[in-house]
Amino acid sequence: MDAAVHHDSVTALGQHGLRSREKLARIPVKIVPAAGDALPKPPWLHARPMMSETVAAMAAILREHRLHSVCEEAMCPNIGECFAQRTATFMIMGGICTRRCAFCDVAHGRPGALDQDEPERLADAVAALGLRYVVITSVDRDDLRDGGAGHFARCIALLRERVPGIRVEVLTPDFRGRIERALTALAGAWPDVFNHNIETVPALYRAARPGADYGGSLELLARVKRVNELVVTKSGLMVGLGEADAELLETMRDLRAHQVDLLTIGQYLAPSRFHLPVQRYVTPQAFEALREEGLGMGFREVVAGPLVRSSYHADQVGVR
Repeated sequence: MDAAVHHDSVTALGQHGLRSREKLARIPVKIVPAAGDALPKPPWLHARPMMSETVAAMAAILREHRLHSVCEEAMCPNIGECFAQRTATFMIMGGICTRRCAFCDVAHGRPGALDQDEPERLADAVAALGLRYVVITSVDRDDLRDGGAGHFARCIALLRERVPGIRVEVLTPDFRGRIERALTALAGAWPDVFNHNIETVPALYRAARPGADYGGSLELLARVKRVNELVVTKSGLMVGLGEADAELLETMRDLRAHQVDLLTIGQYLAPSRFHLPVQRYVTPQAFEALREEGLGMGFREVVAGPLVRSSYHADQVGVR
């Protein structure tokens, strides 16, 4: 899922699964529910979504095609800006995730069967919306033999067929143990940008990403670049989970060593008091310093800021 997502991105999907307290009851690290806001939000985090006729019109088309944008449902503060640029992020393959990540409140449980008509509806909606850049993400689907890569590929292929010139970015799960199958499925329909979020530093994986593997995520990104060097690779990090600055910089160096081209860095915000608490709020000046460090490491671009999410300015930095 999107790095630093701070709201449940599937609240409107009407699907059922474990959330919050129940969802996190069986992760390896015990989380003590916060009694209140231990850290008050600083002023630079009090942004409001930019609502407009453009946003309303796009939302209406999404409802018509029974699709959902992460931008809209997560109440992303950048929604007006991105929609005005004719960019949107869609979540496919349902709203039930097979993982229990402690930074995210997407429902956990047993997902239903894939909707085979979804790629067609997605392509129709993108054409109707007049989008020029599309980001496609999904829940983790460990129940599928290819982790859902084939469904991603069908969406990409139909988008290219229906909307000539469209640029496509995917934000994928880690395809745990299924990298070979996933890359085979994507071979006939590569995206312009392949994004997989590393999310946090390795020391916090047991608490934040139970079931995920730091080395496996790095290997996925590196394998994509080795198989198709024309694909732009991208990853994202959250800050504020308790990582040390030195750990953060080391993770950034690991990403560059695995040929990742683009990086986003944003502030973690806890979805509820039952999730991992925010340990610190990083200042805009510190984010700018991280960006400069990343550019010095060789990233093509680093988009860093308190309200930055994985898809922020995707159309401007993804493909040039």
